[in-house]
Amino acid sequence: QVQLVESGGGLVQAGGSLRLSCAASGNIFSIDVMGWYRQAPGKQRELVATITSGGSTNSPDSVKGRFTISRDNAKNTVYLQMNSLKPEDTAVYYCNADILFGTTWGRSRRNYWGQGTQVTVSS
Repeated sequence: QVQLVESGGGLVQAGGSLRLSCAASGNIFSIDVMGWYRQAPGKQRELVATITSGGSTNSPDSVKGRFTISRDNAKNTVYLQMNSLKPEDTAVYYCNADILFGTTWGRSRRNYWGQGTQVTVSS
């Protein structure tokens, strides 16, 4: 069974930094795109950053220059380094990954979400 486990959230003051990690485990053959999304209270879930297996990244202007996504393919892990945090970055952060995994009948591909980790930035 494949699962994503996040860690690294917490409470930080504005201007501070946090590093999130998300490790995928299970009978995994490969992982294509990995990413981070966030959802603040009363708002829709939004993209924070994505990274392909080849290292190409994508992120919205709201986090460019402050957040950096990276991954370790050997460890099936994606990271999000968040610097210069602002109160508006407060949200539950979710890891996401497109995973090719083994089943009793062969291989299958599915999109997975982590359980989420809370990031709170105080002013």
